Order: sequence, then structure tokens, then C-alpha cells
Amino acid sequence: MARREPESHGPVRYGPPLPADGLPVLPELTAVLAAAAGRPDSEPVGGSAALLDAACGHWDRRGLPTTPDRAVAAPGAPALLLALTAALGGDVLVPRPCAAWWAPYARLLGRPVFHVPTPAESGGVPDPYALLETVRRVRAEGGDPRLLVLSVADDPTATVAPPEALHETLEAAVGEGLHLVSDETWRDTRHHPHDTVLLSPAEMFPGRVTVVSDLAGALLPPGWPAAVARFPTGDTGERLHARVLDVLTALGARVASPVAAAATYALTEPEPVTARRAAAVRLHARVAAALHAAVVAGGALARPPRAGRHLYVDLGPLRTALGAHGVGDAQDLEDFLTVRLGMPAPGGHRFGDDLAAPRVRLSTGDLLRGTDEERAACLTDPTPLELPHVQRALNQVTSVFDELRDDARRWEPPR
Repeated sequence: MARREPESHGPVRYGPPLPADGLPVLPELTAVLAAAAGRPDSEPVGGSAALLDAACGHWDRRGLPTTPDRAVAAPGAPALLLALTAALGGDVLVPRPCAAWWAPYARLLGRPVFHVPTPAESGGVPDPYALLETVRRVRAEGGDPRLLVLSVADDPTATVAPPEALHETLEAAVGEGLHLVSDETWRDTRHHPHDTVLLSPAEMFPGRVTVVSDLAGALLPPGWPAAVARFPTGDTGERLHARVLDVLTALGARVASPVAAAATYALTEPEPVTARRAAAVRLHARVAAALHAAVVAGGALARPPRAGRHLYVDLGPLRTALGAHGVGDAQDLEDFLTVRLGMPAPGGHRFGDDLAAPRVRLSTGDLLRGTDEERAACLTDPTPLELPHVQRALNQVTSVFDELRDDARRWEPPR
């Protein structure tokens, strides 16, 4: 297939967004947004008292007591991470792979970004020994590592890091004097919450962790940008909170008033919001399980998805078959699968992974695309995988991976 123009492969301008849910907007959210659309006043930088109170209540219910003077709101998590990176200074450490939006903001500020390998069982949290070795090496080369960004419920790998592994990494990071930013955008999207234990790093080291959550993960549509941050206790948290507000003020980073009203409503978690969230999580869990089964049956590798609306797929075992189609790296694979699947398939290099590794992130929301009626039916039908538009999308994935598997077998040398 013809390769696109090189400029269309930019890691920032053309980077993948947060996975959408593929569902209609909750009517109650639409009503709140519409009711606030006539307000002429703007939201203050950092969020209004009502929005911050709602955010504090949200964290309180998750075992993270918070006061409004330790919270801020911004138009999306990227603005918060940019402000935090600017406020903390120094070099930035992230896991490999990591969310596509983490590294660009450090590079925008001229800060080096160092990727640290993750353990085999889960992504989002670096291996503690690899972290210590990376910090040692960076300092030996004259660097100044200060910030580690991680996520217990991870994009892109859809895994949830076990508490014991998380604690080992946090101990290593705190011992090296690093500040931690915990991206908890996907914490409320665990597929089997009673079987998957999730602890926030802020529960383990409350004085060293800033929590960031983009509300597009579980509460708001991606097109309504809003995110909240919770700062640590003590003087460090107070100084960091003030500095982040300075940066957000300089950027004019205010949440739009109608979106702020919707965010306030969603963060209080009324019954319509919690019911929709639960239904959406159940739906995406079923679609993710079916997607995982399809790609594994096709000869690819993927960790079982535990959270979120995505799946991280390693097509290494199919490398020979891919080579016959002219696929030599993750960008080639992105181009190839995007066309063959009829849906975005961003390569692993978008997430800080090795360009030579044939890995992609697939999103379950892309399998639900259809008319408004079809998307709404996904939430209410007892067998959503049997809905025609969902079945067609899954069949397309199955067909593409089965074809690659069969091609790989044909290219295997005789035994």
C-alpha cells in the first residue's frame, strides 16, 4: 500500500487521542451543559468553588481526603501535566509504553524524557530495578531526574498494576527524591472491579504524589475538556499548587463555564451518571474480551484487558506475514492496519515504544461506531456483541488477524 506523506506521521499533531467510548452523550449531562450555555461569566483559573468541592467529594469517596486548597481544575489533563512539569523542573521519567500525551509536554518545555521498561505482568508502572538503573545513568550523564509519571490503570496497555509491584516502584522513586504524578484517568473503568485491586499511589505516599484525572476517562465526553488534579499534603503540595495555578493563569487555561457545570454535576456522581458509567464499563469489558480473543486466536500477543477502552497488541509472531505486506516497523503497521481494519490503529511508537516493535493500540469504542440509534442500543441490548454493526466490526478484526496468521503459517520453514 502507498505510504502517506512523512509530515502526516507527526507524533504530536497526529498523535492518538484518549480512546472515545463510542456512545451517545448522557442526556442529563447535555441538559446541564445547555442550561449553563447562557452564562456570560468565565470560570476562574483553577476552577470554581463548586467544581473543586465536587472534585474533593469525588476523591473523598475513593479514600483520598482532599480540601479545595489542594485541588485545581483545567481544560484537560494535558494542561495540568504541562503546568506540573513546568513547576517541578528537571528531567521526566515515564514507563515504556505510556499514554501518548505524556511526553510531548515535557519536550515542549525542553525537558528530556526517559522511558523506563515495565514488568511483564502489567504496564503503566516502571520496573523498580529498571527505574533505579535509569535514574543512576541519567545522573551519571549530568541529568536531573525529578518527575515520574505513571498510571496504575493504564493507557495504552489496559492493565492494572498489582499493589505490591506498585509499592516497590514507589519506594524506589521516593528513595531517589522523585515527585510522582499518578494519572488516574482510567481508575473507574476497571472491567472487574471486585477482582482487580487498585490502590492509588497517593494512598501509599500522600506527601509525594499528585493525582491527575481527565474526566473523559469515565465521566464526560472527550469533546468536553475538563480534568482535575489533587496535590499532596504538606509544604511541597502547597508550593506546587501555587506554582501550577501560576502556569495555568499564564496559559489562560480555564475550563469553559458550560463544561465546568457538566463536570461539577458528573463529579457529584448522581444516579444517572453512575448508572451510565457502570453500563459503559460492562459494555467495553465485553467488547475488549472479544477483541482480545480475536487477536490472540489470530496469532498476536496481548495482555488480557483489565481497564479502559483499549487493547495493546504485539504482532511480533506475525512479523514474517507482515513483511510480505511491506510492513517493517510500527508506523508501517499503523498504516496497514488502519486501512485493513477500517479503524484507527496507532502504532506503539506513539506511546514511546520501540519503532521497530510491531505493536498497536486498538480501541473498543471504534467497534461500536454506527448511527445514534445503533450506539444507544449497545447500552441496552443484553447481547451487544450480536448487534449487526458490532458483529461486523469484530468480524473484520477476526478476518484480518486470521489472514495474517494463515500467511505466517505458509511462510514457516518446513520442519
